Amino acid sequence: EINYTFYRMPNEKILEGWSAQTPEHFKFTLKAPKRITHIARLKDCADSVKYFLETAKVLGPKLGVLFFQLPPSFKKDIPLFEAFLDTIPPGTVAAFEFRHGSWLDDEVYQRLRQRNLALCIADSETRSTPVEMTADYAYFRLRDEGYTPDDLKGWAKAIREKASGCKEVFVYFKHEEAGKGPEFARSLLGALPS
Repeated sequence: EINYTFYRMPNEKILEGWSAQTPEHFKFTLKAPKRITHIARLKDCADSVKYFLETAKVLGPKLGVLFFQLPPSFKKDIPLFEAFLDTIPPGTVAAFEFRHGSWLDDEVYQRLRQRNLALCIADSETRSTPVEMTADYAYFRLRDEGYTPDDLKGWAKAIREKASGCKEVFVYFKHEEAGKGPEFARSLLGALPS
């Protein structure tokens, strides 16, 4: 999950470099630029979205998900959201993290399901998203720095049960100073069926 693209709109040269430096089956998730999600707040940004999506295609099979994280103060606005979704071509693999609770309802999930776009299942010390599958792929952001082995077994069970019909499941742990993310990932993988 690349956070760099949140701060700077990527260009083809940068993405080609990243692609060349990674193994064949490596996948990138690109976080949508803040100019789309935080500055424009999804409004009147079709040109920026088009550029972001077209540039991301440079990664080819290494492109995993385009990740749109909305600000915590951004409340649900269905007409605006529908207009924004119209800027995303069918077949785009994207996930949306809604950090204001007003978005977490069936009305929003239905809009995502209609377009086969994923609800980001986000978990942290302060909040948790319902485990709702809205696409044929799943996207989990497990951001708590204090997961216990039982917590990770619980997440493995949720992934097994809820995402079993998904083609791909993307799971990201928080990058933090202590380097617990890789340890958490190994534990989670160990609790999932092969």
